[in-house]
Amino acid sequence: MIAVTVAAMSVIAGVVCAAQLNGRIAERNAVLERSEPFAYAAQNLYAALSAADAAAASEFLSVNGTAPVRKHYQKALADAASALTDVTAGATDPATRKAVAQLTAQLTAYTGMVESARANNRQTFVVGAGYLREASWLMQNTMLPAAERIFTDDLAAVDDDQRGVGSAPMVGFILLGLVLAATGIGSAVVYARTNRQFNVGLIVAATSVVLVGGAILIATGSAARAIDESSREAAEFGRLAKARIFAQQARTDETLELIAHGDITAYETSFDAHIQGLVTLLGTERSPTMIAVEDWRTSHRKQVELYRNSDYNGAVTQAIGSDPHASATQFAIVESSVRDQIEGTRVALRDHVSAAGVWLVWSPTVTLVLMGLAAGAAVAGLWPRLKEFL
Repeated sequence: MIAVTVAAMSVIAGVVCAAQLNGRIAERNAVLERSEPFAYAAQNLYAALSAADAAAASEFLSVNGTAPVRKHYQKALADAASALTDVTAGATDPATRKAVAQLTAQLTAYTGMVESARANNRQTFVVGAGYLREASWLMQNTMLPAAERIFTDDLAAVDDDQRGVGSAPMVGFILLGLVLAATGIGSAVVYARTNRQFNVGLIVAATSVVLVGGAILIATGSAARAIDESSREAAEFGRLAKARIFAQQARTDETLELIAHGDITAYETSFDAHIQGLVTLLGTERSPTMIAVEDWRTSHRKQVELYRNSDYNGAVTQAIGSDPHASATQFAIVESSVRDQIEGTRVALRDHVSAAGVWLVWSPTVTLVLMGLAAGAAVAGLWPRLKEFL
């Protein structure tokens, strides 16, 4: 009974521990191959949609030399379409699939309104501004909130998968403890029946169980520390993505207020709120990004001053001109800086998750081998005692 019990429990504990460790490896692979790439794609989708909206407004404002801005708009649309494809591949729940389908249809409607605005504007028809405002309303109030929800859900999926990688296999530890207890009880019974203090087979079995427990503890503990680092990078990724969203929204406010040809108070309130959100997320450190944000604010104040002094053309030039101190240049610096930081954070996140997998990769095999050894050792150690009673 001792031989059968210890051997069976060792096999069961080994299989369960290996299965739990394999589950953590699967969670790690899910982060690298599924949840993180889809969160990245969702972030890119939002950024591309917002960039397309800002570029469409900039092209509308530009009278001459619209080709570069047009190219930027077309590139943003292509990026959005590519990101939509990636997000669609990662949409597993019905709500996300429905949101992606709606975004696809709305993107078609949006581009149609932008083209109508462009065609009317080229013919100097004032209705063109109405088409563009309608397109931007669709983007700002329907499409971008949907894209932000998809990104938020995908980022939450990354967090869930990371927690799965770093969690301890408690069921496995409990079973290992039961096996260890069974070997202890078995050793006591053998000693009572045979007066032999030690049974080599049961000692080897117990040692194997302890080694398995230690190996799992080291592997999962090291993986958990790596996942903690990746979780911090994931939080940083989310913060920077939100900062990029605020920057894009502020840029859209900046261009739309010139298209309105009227009271810009509402646009200014929205611009200030988005810039303040951007500054809050970037922190107080005087980094190159923060310097660019301050320069952008200065340029925007000049743009508003020109507009309120009835110098509309000067305000437009200040908003979309190529001057190094103009708003377009300063926004491009902010956007590029935040995007580069996002890319760096993403690389660090994936590196930490990969490191967690290095600690886990051999643990299921080691567990099965050692627990198989424990089962065999228990039987082999008790076999001489069994022969005594045969």
